[in-house]
Amino acid sequence: LEVIAPWREWDLTSRTALMEFAKKHGIPVPVTAKKPYSMDRNLWHISFEGGILEDTWNAPDDGMFVLTVSPEKAPDKSTILEISFIRGNPVSIDGKEYSPYGIIDRLNGVAGANGIGRADVVENRITGMKSRGVYETPAGTVLHEARIALESITLDAEVARIKRDVMPRYAQLVYGGYWFAPERAALQKLVDETVKPVTGTVKLKLFKGNVTTLGRKAEKSLYSKDAATFEDAEVFFNQSDATGFIRLNALRLKGCFKQNRRSS
Repeated sequence: LEVIAPWREWDLTSRTALMEFAKKHGIPVPVTAKKPYSMDRNLWHISFEGGILEDTWNAPDDGMFVLTVSPEKAPDKSTILEISFIRGNPVSIDGKEYSPYGIIDRLNGVAGANGIGRADVVENRITGMKSRGVYETPAGTVLHEARIALESITLDAEVARIKRDVMPRYAQLVYGGYWFAPERAALQKLVDETVKPVTGTVKLKLFKGNVTTLGRKAEKSLYSKDAATFEDAEVFFNQSDATGFIRLNALRLKGCFKQNRRSS
């Protein structure tokens, strides 16, 4: 597939030149002199760059946004949602099943109406230069919050820790265009393994730009009320066992303390 990139291959060296070229040749583009932003849109998000955003001190103009209202203009009443997942994938909202497209499209609408999903980021491009981008991702924001909440009761602690460790590396590979690289494929196997137990439902509150988790439940939850309770209950460990654990865990600290005291 041959890709034509006018900015790299032709003599169009600025945003203004591109707009003039489009106007001359009758090419419809949403960019104008008043809104000279570079806007990239797909189902998952919209990103804005250029124009007044090139000065990192300038706040984004509210009229720039497409998917979201400002939190100040969002409804004064909260919206409560229940999102269900199967093996890490969202499958339904409030008990109604949707396709993957339908889930994101529905959440983009309801979350955007509640002022959720705006992000102002100065990122480091793969070339090393810093670039400011303003994003809208209402559905992504809600699903991210919901997924984290569900993983908190379905993932083993060490598995969750490993997943958090590899997430930045995985994201950087995709960001840098290495989707088909062998290291991304290898990491994918680990990621796929971690999602297997992530099945359940999360209850969320959307209100004026904020997403708040109200509850989470899963048939195979690792959370045990009997183990975590502060009241009397039959538990699977003896509280007095903690004494030995504390002593063993502190051995190296005692050694460091004694050595430092002798050195001083």
